[in-house]
Amino acid sequence: MYLTVQVKDRYVPLPPPILRMLRRHWLTHRNPLWLFPSPFQVEKGPMSESGVQRAFRAAVRESGISKHATVHTLRHSYATHLLEAGLNLRIIQSYLGHASPATTAIYTHMTQTSNERTAQTINQALAELWD
Repeated sequence: MYLTVQVKDRYVPLPPPILRMLRRHWLTHRNPLWLFPSPFQVEKGPMSESGVQRAFRAAVRESGISKHATVHTLRHSYATHLLEAGLNLRIIQSYLGHASPATTAIYTHMTQTSNERTAQTINQALAELWD
């Protein structure tokens, strides 16, 4: 039994250092269709979901991170970092491929950095009222 998953393309900016890293990776296999092809010659498709999950778990272990993390955690982290960097929620929504901003808001978590920036902004706005 095969599970069919409809995937929609996501177009996001790719920093030059990551593009160089991906190009070096591609040189190891030169698959004309897949950046991460299945390692099994019988399967002529992309790397399986379980393979991606196993690789991610191994990377988390090797990094020494003790917090629970999954591949999906990367989406949450990406959205949170973009928001903290000052990107508009609408742009993040587009990058994540969401139809609704409410869905994107789920991925954005309040962090110490965003709390501090918010407090600074409020303090500056109120200070201007008293000057």
